[in-house]
Amino acid sequence: MAKPIEFGIGFLTGRTNICNIINNCYKDMVGQLKGYEEEVHLTIFILYDLEYQHTKREEFYTLKDDVYKKIHIKYITPEDIEEEKKILKSRYNLSKNEVDLILGTGYARARNAIMYFALKRKMDYLLFWDDDEYPYANVKGEDGNIIWKKQNNILEHLDVIKYADVTVGHRCGLMSPVPCMEFGENGVDEKQFKEYIEAVSNEAISWDKVKESMSRDNGIKFAETDITEGKDKIVLKHVGLKEWLYGSGLCLNLTHIDKIPAFYNPPYARGEDTFFCTLLAEAQVVQVPTYHFHDSFLQYTGIARGKFPKQFEKPELDADVGERFLKASLGWIKYKPLLMYIMQRNTYLKDIEIAKEKLRDSVDNIDKIFPNNNFLSLLGEFEKYDENVQKHYKEYLKTNDVWNRIKVRMREEN
Repeated sequence: MAKPIEFGIGFLTGRTNICNIINNCYKDMVGQLKGYEEEVHLTIFILYDLEYQHTKREEFYTLKDDVYKKIHIKYITPEDIEEEKKILKSRYNLSKNEVDLILGTGYARARNAIMYFALKRKMDYLLFWDDDEYPYANVKGEDGNIIWKKQNNILEHLDVIKYADVTVGHRCGLMSPVPCMEFGENGVDEKQFKEYIEAVSNEAISWDKVKESMSRDNGIKFAETDITEGKDKIVLKHVGLKEWLYGSGLCLNLTHIDKIPAFYNPPYARGEDTFFCTLLAEAQVVQVPTYHFHDSFLQYTGIARGKFPKQFEKPELDADVGERFLKASLGWIKYKPLLMYIMQRNTYLKDIEIAKEKLRDSVDNIDKIFPNNNFLSLLGEFEKYDENVQKHYKEYLKTNDVWNRIKVRMREEN
C-alpha cells in the first residue's frame, strides 16, 4: 500500500481571526480530498505571536472539537520554539545567534519555524495560508454584480507540487493595505501621494499598481473566470528578478528541501517572501489556478462563514486604517534598503538618496491625512535601516548558511 501523502497547512498569526478561518473552512479542506486518487493526511500548524496585538494565549485555542477529529492540529508555542533552539544548539553545534536567525516569531522566523516543525513531522508538502485570506474568488458578472466562487486551494496545489519545487496561487480582493484615496480639490494631493508611494515602493507595491487599483471598484481586484475554473497553470521564469511571490498561497515541496531556501527579513521589517524569492533561481516554480481573497483591513471576515458581501465598501480613512497603513509602510521601508542593496548594488547609494528625498518631500502630507498616526517616524527608520544595510545583508546570507546546515543534518537523520 502506498504511503499516504502528508500535507501541511501553515498559519503564522498574531490575530485571532485564524480560529474563525479554520472553524469555518475545515470541512471544505477535508472535503477537497474526498475521492482523491491517493490518501492524504492533513496537518495544520499554528504558530501564534502574543505580542503582535497583545492577545491572550487562550484566544488562539477556540477551535471546534470537530476540527481536532478531522485534522491533525499542531500548535507551535513559545515553549516549543525555545525547546527546539536548545536541541539545535546541542545536537547541531549551532550558536544562540545562529538558531535565533531561524526560529522565533516575526514574519521570516515564524515561517522558518513552521517549515522546521513540518520537516520534523515528515510533511511532504507545506502550504502557507495567511490569517486575512479566504479560499474564495470574487468574479464580476456581466451585470456588474459579484459572483463568489469557492476555490479548491489544496487540490490545485497538490496536483502540481509533486512535480515542482514551489507552487503559488493567485490573489484577489484588497490586494494591499494602501487605502483607497480620492484625488483632486476635495481629496488628496495626487503628486504628493505618488511621491510617497514611490518612496516606500518595492517589488510588489508601485505607483502604477496603486493608482490602477484605486481606479477600480474601491481598490478591489476581481478574479479572472478562467483561473477560477482551474485553467492556466504557468511555469514562472526568472523568479526573484522579474517574478515575485506572496508568502500566502505559497506551497513548498519539502521532499525537495535542497531547493527550498530560508525566509529572512531585517528586524521588525516585512519582505520575508521577497528575500525568499531572491534565492529561487534554481527552483521550478509553478503558478496554479486558485485564488485567495485578501482582506487587508479585515472588513469581510464573514466570507469565511459563507456570508458574502453584495458590494465592496471603501475603507474609511480613520485611525484604524491609518494604523494598518502605517505598519505596512514601516514594514516596507525597513526592508527596502536591503532589497535595493541586493538587486541594484552598483547604483545603491544614488537610488537610496532619491527614495529618501521623495519620502522627505511627501511624508508631511500623508501625516496630515492620518493625524492620529505618526507617519513622520518613517524618516528616522529609513535612515536607520540604510545605515545597517550591510549588517542585514550579512544576516540574510548567514540565515541561509545556517538553514542549509540544518537541512543536511535533518536529511541524514531521516
